[in-house]
Amino acid sequence: MLSKNLSRFIIGLVLLLFCVNPGRGQVEQGQLEKLPLSLSLNNIVDLALAQSTTTKYVQNYNVRSYWRWKNFQTGFRPQLILTGDLPNFTHTTEPITQPDGSIEFKNVSNARMYANLALSQSIARTGTRIYAASSVYRIEDFNNKNIEYSGTPISIGFSQPIFSYNWMKWQKRTEPLIYEESMRRFIESIEEIALSATYRFFNFLRIQTNLSLAESNLRNSNDNLRIAETRKDLGTISENDFSRIRLSVINAKKSMNQSKMDMKNADFNLKSYVQLDLDQDVELEMPLNIFLFNIDVDKALREAQMNRKETPFYERRLVEADRELERAKRQNSLGATLRGSYGMSNNSSTVGGIYEQPEQQQMLRLSFNIPIMDWGRSASNIKLAESQRELVVYDVENDKKSFDREIIVQVEQFSLLKDQLTTSKEADKVAENGYEIALRRFQNGEISITDLNISLQEREKAKRDYIRSLQSYWVAYYRLRILTLYDFEMQEKIWYPNPMLEISDKERIIRDEQYGPPE
Repeated sequence: MLSKNLSRFIIGLVLLLFCVNPGRGQVEQGQLEKLPLSLSLNNIVDLALAQSTTTKYVQNYNVRSYWRWKNFQTGFRPQLILTGDLPNFTHTTEPITQPDGSIEFKNVSNARMYANLALSQSIARTGTRIYAASSVYRIEDFNNKNIEYSGTPISIGFSQPIFSYNWMKWQKRTEPLIYEESMRRFIESIEEIALSATYRFFNFLRIQTNLSLAESNLRNSNDNLRIAETRKDLGTISENDFSRIRLSVINAKKSMNQSKMDMKNADFNLKSYVQLDLDQDVELEMPLNIFLFNIDVDKALREAQMNRKETPFYERRLVEADRELERAKRQNSLGATLRGSYGMSNNSSTVGGIYEQPEQQQMLRLSFNIPIMDWGRSASNIKLAESQRELVVYDVENDKKSFDREIIVQVEQFSLLKDQLTTSKEADKVAENGYEIALRRFQNGEISITDLNISLQEREKAKRDYIRSLQSYWVAYYRLRILTLYDFEMQEKIWYPNPMLEISDKERIIRDEQYGPPE
């Protein structure tokens, strides 16, 4: 069964076929005319998630993070590499040292060929690098008409840092956390697109409502003006009231013109964001499908800590602070590297002769670095790293508290929206009914234009307040999803596929213990 989040992409693609194609939604009425497309908030969100340019950017960024993770994984797997020179021809004059120590310039003309096949493996826990290699070297001397071969049929070796900074061990700890952050950031970014679409939806809806109110006001003002003209002919209206009614018509026209200009901007912003055809007329539906459910604060905190990118981010900051402290300690004290190799080598006039009775080849070397006198530089570097680590620990603790507090406040605000929505809806109905009554009473000559304008203002304010309350609910709804990455309506974690990544489900889910997809 598809989850609600996954089905959004399918719904968005279906809407794309019916919304973007200019041949859709047309009827024959003497000529082809486009019908207004009625869209809900869910439709707008689905379209934004399915086809907005921001979605494509987020998906591409997630692909980049995925391949960084895969690149890190391959770095700790065996590497088989073939290197060589083929050919390496030289014809020149070079200074050659003679047996008696003198130097003579000799003509040199030769062709050299070299190939080396090496298998290497890094061990992150100890910082060790081990390898096995085989090589062959050929040189042809054109002056002496001579060909020689030398090579190493097999050699094995290692490089082991001692008391040194082990960058591989720390990379093994930080890269999985970075990958986990990126996977959670992808889900969060998709939800932020939904929130951004919600803001654009309500901006359009607010202006659409303003335009509808302006048209209604202009229509009623024209009716009032016609009634006032009749009363003026009968001498039953004062010049002052008649002038006020004419002014109300002018103001209604100004308001409608302003609403039309605002609508053009809102129309472009909405359609360009969700990639709708700019020539397609749309009409937004009032989002009344509200889910007023109770949310447990403790559950919201648990889900946020489990799902949000902040959890691995806080851990990574602490790990990086420990890493920098160890780096400072290791780089400012005794450091050594032990290298060794064992193999067989030989030279011959033929290739096959290299592998006949080769001689042993051995090497063992210990390199070290000991700071003797640095005027306290090493100690100050260590103290600086320790101080920086303490600051990071302090910042992380404060950030955790701020993050938890943000979740708690958002849950509390969401819980208070029920009363606000109920009150705003009731006020909208009362104000609408009051305006209708005031309009009839004015047309019957029972109240003045001033009283009607007061009722009109109350009606417009109540309508805008109701839309604002709806917006507050849906913004809080999506912000809560962003902060927890949990769908409290469906009681499931929020998850989105990335169509740009063809990977298995197991690789998409990061295991809590290993902070990375299984092999």
